[in-house]
Amino acid sequence: MKKKFENVYQFKVSLIDITPQIWRRIQVPETYTFFDLHVAVQDAMGWQDYHYYEFEILNPSTQQKDIIGIPDDEMREVIPSWKKKLSDGFTLENNIALYVYDFGDSWEHKVKLEKALPRVEGTKYPICIQGKRACPPEDVGGIWGYEDFLKIISDPKHDEYEDMMEWIGGEFDPEYFQPESVIFMDPVKRRKNFMP
Repeated sequence: MKKKFENVYQFKVSLIDITPQIWRRIQVPETYTFFDLHVAVQDAMGWQDYHYYEFEILNPSTQQKDIIGIPDDEMREVIPSWKKKLSDGFTLENNIALYVYDFGDSWEHKVKLEKALPRVEGTKYPICIQGKRACPPEDVGGIWGYEDFLKIISDPKHDEYEDMMEWIGGEFDPEYFQPESVIFMDPVKRRKNFMP
């Protein structure tokens, strides 16, 4: 059963160190956990949720940095993302988190809480309302690999052009993004598939 909510949080999610910028503006229920936000970011950006992730955010109560994600066997303490509510981390003053997806490619995102708004009756949340540019493909090799990928697919005479186009499925437009094309998965179903 879905939790009732009166307000939504509006976030701008931007990939760090990529120019021109790749970003999304999304609105999610105020009742969301960090896991739910992870699922929404995956869907809005266009990632496939193949890899580990974590959020880093200053805890408003302790003024210490919280690491929120999937607990593992490393020495550091990681708060399970499905146990931490967004409202326990984000405030309008404490409004920035770092979201890292795929520890190999290390895609770093700035997640900024822009505002809290009343929900609009008849709107299905989460929703992507704006954004720019296509998400890099999974496993492309991080920022440097993506830059190489773009150079290769822009030059049909490049030695690797055919292999790269086959790898990407025949076409890729780095400028293409339409907010209305984003389909959000139910985070409860995603959690049942991937989490304890």
